Amino acid sequence: MTLSLVRFLKAALPGAAVLLCAATASAQEVNLYTTREPGLIQPLMDAFTKATGIKVNSIFVRDGLAERVAAEGTRSPADVLMDVDIGALITLVDRGRTQPVRSSVLEAAVPANLRGSDGSWFALSLRARVLYVQKDLSLKSFTYEQLADPQWKGKICTRAGQHAYTTALIAAYIAHYGEARAEAWLRGLKSGLARAAAGGDRDGARDIMGGICDLALGNSYYVGLMRSGAGGPDQEKWGSAIRIILPTFENGGTHVNVSGAAIAKNSPNRANALRFLEFLVSDQAQKMYAEANFEYPVKAGVAAHPIIAALGPLKVDGLPLVEIAKHRATASKLVDKVGYDR
Repeated sequence: MTLSLVRFLKAALPGAAVLLCAATASAQEVNLYTTREPGLIQPLMDAFTKATGIKVNSIFVRDGLAERVAAEGTRSPADVLMDVDIGALITLVDRGRTQPVRSSVLEAAVPANLRGSDGSWFALSLRARVLYVQKDLSLKSFTYEQLADPQWKGKICTRAGQHAYTTALIAAYIAHYGEARAEAWLRGLKSGLARAAAGGDRDGARDIMGGICDLALGNSYYVGLMRSGAGGPDQEKWGSAIRIILPTFENGGTHVNVSGAAIAKNSPNRANALRFLEFLVSDQAQKMYAEANFEYPVKAGVAAHPIIAALGPLKVDGLPLVEIAKHRATASKLVDKVGYDR
């Protein structure tokens, strides 16, 4: 048992009796802390181990990843930190839990607006904030700005305004147009609600089928989960009852969020951690991401899952995600100010 693995087990299993062995630094392991469900990434870890001989020790941290690593301090066994939201990734960076790296492989695969400028984090996959549309509507294209149009009054379903998906879109609007215009837009969107802002993205598809709303905001990967049957027969019906439009900002592209990863500040296996990140943006791993999660590959030239590819070409909004993340606190305040969730 290597020293870093012992440290990993002690962190993963607090209070467990661990036999400490005389150990030397290991060149054959990497320790992953992740908020991503283990079943979704196990094939990636297995493929990396098969390709490199490096074992991936993973621990699932449902909530409080930044707090967990901070509490472990300099003795943390974490090498790679993986999360499924840009806000969470930026929190890790802002709290000093990551370290910058330089890698021509990562920089070639991940567009500049989807990674830290200093190499402190990298996107690994994308999910687009798309429009679920009642099939009889003749809409062929749509902009996020149009969500505030009075013609949609009482016809839109969304999650709660304070949900991370919603605040991220509001933050993107602020980044494009400023706080004052974003407030006016959000008031218009609130007036468009067909019901209280609540539930999940798939509930929007369900409510379109039920005639409650004509439009709903949802993440693209839920379309894959519904239409593939992975969510069960009812959700498959919801997915079949809607059309999908990839909306854009008038002066930009489609809003996306990401899953991503960073190398931990006190990584005991830094070289292996970098190899793992580089593997995750390889054609092989990107294809596995797309097939398992119905997410868009971050690397150009790798095909999305056929269900997602059928939604049409994705033009990612060019604003750096770090710029959008700066406005999330303001977005949250606007949600309360306009009473979006009341």
